Amino acid sequence: MKTVLMVAEKPSLAQSIAKILSRGNMSSHKGLNGTCSVHEYTGTFAGQPVRFKMTSVCGHVMTLDFLGKYNKWDKVDPAELFSQAPTEKKEANPKLNMVKFLQVEGKGCDYIVLWLDCDKEGENICFEVLDAVLPAMNPARGGEKTVFRARFSSITDTDICSAMARLGEPDHNEALSVDARQELDLRIGCAFTRFQTKYFQGKYGDLDSSLISFGPCQTPTLGFCVERHDKIQSFKPETYWVLQAKVIADKDRSLLLDWDRVRVFDREIAQMFLNMTKLEKEAQVEATSKKEKAKQRPLALNTVEMLRVASSSLGMGPQHAMQTAERLYTQGYISYPRTETTHYPENFDLKGPLRQQANHPYWADTVKQLLAEGINRPRKGHDAGDHPPITPMRSATEAELGSEAWRLYEYITRHFIATVSYDCKYLQNTISFRIGPEHFTCTVKTVLSPGFTEIMPWQSVPLEESLPTCQRGDTFPVGEVKLLEKQTSPPDYLTEAELITLMEKHGIGTDASIPVHINNICQRNYVVVESGRRLKPTNLGIVLVHGYYKIDAELVLPTIRSAVEKQLNLIAQGKADFRQVLNHTLDIFKRKFHYFVDSIAGMDELMEVSFSPLAATGKPLSRCGKCHRFMKYIQAKPSRLHCSHCDETYTLPQNGTIKLYKELRCPLDDFELVLWSSGSRGKSYPLCPYCYNHPPFRDMKKGMGCNECTHPTCQHSLSMLGIGQCVECESGVLVLDPTSGPKWKVACNKCNVVARCFENAHRVRVSPETCGSCEAALLDVDFNKAKSPLLGDETQHTGCVFCDPVFQELVELRHAASCHPMHRGGPRRQGRGRARGRRPAGKPGTRRPKDKMSALAAYFV
Repeated sequence: MKTVLMVAEKPSLAQSIAKILSRGNMSSHKGLNGTCSVHEYTGTFAGQPVRFKMTSVCGHVMTLDFLGKYNKWDKVDPAELFSQAPTEKKEANPKLNMVKFLQVEGKGCDYIVLWLDCDKEGENICFEVLDAVLPAMNPARGGEKTVFRARFSSITDTDICSAMARLGEPDHNEALSVDARQELDLRIGCAFTRFQTKYFQGKYGDLDSSLISFGPCQTPTLGFCVERHDKIQSFKPETYWVLQAKVIADKDRSLLLDWDRVRVFDREIAQMFLNMTKLEKEAQVEATSKKEKAKQRPLALNTVEMLRVASSSLGMGPQHAMQTAERLYTQGYISYPRTETTHYPENFDLKGPLRQQANHPYWADTVKQLLAEGINRPRKGHDAGDHPPITPMRSATEAELGSEAWRLYEYITRHFIATVSYDCKYLQNTISFRIGPEHFTCTVKTVLSPGFTEIMPWQSVPLEESLPTCQRGDTFPVGEVKLLEKQTSPPDYLTEAELITLMEKHGIGTDASIPVHINNICQRNYVVVESGRRLKPTNLGIVLVHGYYKIDAELVLPTIRSAVEKQLNLIAQGKADFRQVLNHTLDIFKRKFHYFVDSIAGMDELMEVSFSPLAATGKPLSRCGKCHRFMKYIQAKPSRLHCSHCDETYTLPQNGTIKLYKELRCPLDDFELVLWSSGSRGKSYPLCPYCYNHPPFRDMKKGMGCNECTHPTCQHSLSMLGIGQCVECESGVLVLDPTSGPKWKVACNKCNVVARCFENAHRVRVSPETCGSCEAALLDVDFNKAKSPLLGDETQHTGCVFCDPVFQELVELRHAASCHPMHRGGPRRQGRGRARGRRPAGKPGTRRPKDKMSALAAYFV
């Protein structure tokens, strides 16, 4: 029996698709990477009985990166990144071992069906999967087709079975367009980012950004925000005057009239009009009209409109809204949420999704009425040729989804019902008046048929009082005529919704990447999100954009990126050559980069006005080992130490606090040590600023503190304070924190594991002796006599934290409250005890007893 391997984009999707195709008759087990499951069942394929294996990836299998030295900022001129720097595809998440997992599952398979998301990124992932799987599969015989592509828009029985019945092929051109975008963004973004980050962080201390990034899409996005900021700053209010008149309709009611001239900007002219009308006692009716009008139902919902509404009405940022929509899709509640289309195909079953909502407590009556009277065909929108508009596929309640997902689902469902409802019809009644020589108007709307506004009440026509019945020539008493003085007001800062509209209009990003670009400018501290989800540029964002305008406006204007996007779309359509587009675009940006470098003084002049030089920033903290003068600690991101006498800057660990460590000095370079801490619940360790930036030993890397230093005799090093292998990660060593007493801690020097131990002990030190069972270092502990947990009057004890039953009761494993990038945890494992840097690893086959430290491995703070 032949085997068919099927691959989806996410584990939850694989399970849902397999459940539908197997009708629930399948077996499941975890794959070797522990994340992706494999679902197996038997069926027929190409007219023959086969065994199906459905599994998944977790997004992109591979990512593009530079080779070797080109990843090191200090070793390479950024200009080389445009053409000379070689790139390679690396595993996007090495911990998942996705390539090996796919090879294992693909071994011995005869066919492969790709169930990746049906967009350009999905097509690209298809070929990443094929590169991993095809070498392991059985070779095709006689030109037999073995690779198939399933195209679907929702996780419903009908759509999945239909996709399986009409399999196609993956689109190589669309995959190439993604490859081109990835390489362009990598080379252009890295070159500009590295240069300007190194240039400006080396000169200014209060930039408050760990990375001064440039992106071909990110920078024009920021440009829109700064452009609005500049309009606000340069706005000069003008005074204008409005003539306001009231007429008495009856005893209890008066009508407020609108002046046909709207407003005038000259005070004397405005006063003249007031003088001409204020003495009039009556207003004469010049004309009356009644017109039946319609407020159109909305177009079908696409991604950009969903993101706009989520931001402006639901208070959800674009990134969060997109993630929520993707969860709703993978759970089968809505159709595919990434689409540019606002037009339903003629053969789309509109009644099917509508019937799903017929018993919903919020809109059942509206839906039943539509089904009974007949639905209205949705308006003809834009057909981008990708996926149908976003549609609810099954009914749900807030209890099922949770409040955040429910709010988005509710809007999507109401929007869909509105698209198949009828237009809102209303009567517009207008009366034109004349008071002296001036003309005024009063307009009132009366709803005739609410139509779609029943399901979207926020779109309804406001209720207004009806106008009195009158005809031409009738008169009404004038209540008052007065002159109002007003001022023009500046525009407000861009909302996320307005920014999304601008990005779509100018072709910046795609429906999938727009949220990412907006999130990036927020994360880089270029803009801050204020109330109403308005985006206010920071000083750094403003200076960068003004600097780009001063040097080369095309770096920030949307025109050049829009042109690149068009070229990428031509690659996807097979109308442009991948290599030609790539080389041409890189050549343009390489020339721009060289001009930018030569002209950087123009941006630097703007920086000088807004930011302080390194020498004038920060507070004295620790002494330099070269000149023995105090270095200044610059707390703004990225935090660092700067010696103004030597003109040297030393990076420090981020996301924690830094203080002087007892005025102790490094034995290698005479720099004073500093102590990094993530807080009382987390971990801390000393470090030498010079060694942290210039590793003194071959087995050390940049960014290592004393808890990873292999100096054989320094009292602060791993060699002297290391105890044994971490209980969770594979490469970490548990190190005693000598500063933590009397609430002593032992912490992993790689991941975020922290063990609290020996509370109220007077002294704890690492013994040169090792445990006979696991070869971990022993600890010598002196307890306070009044609080000693030892039997009798004993106050001293030496033992192994892993094996000694006395110590096992005094150790509690936790996870650090905050995680520094260096402290990423590894997979859970029951490791053997391991000696410190100078001791051999534990003996093969030895096992740590199931002590308290191991038993508490699942406990998280």
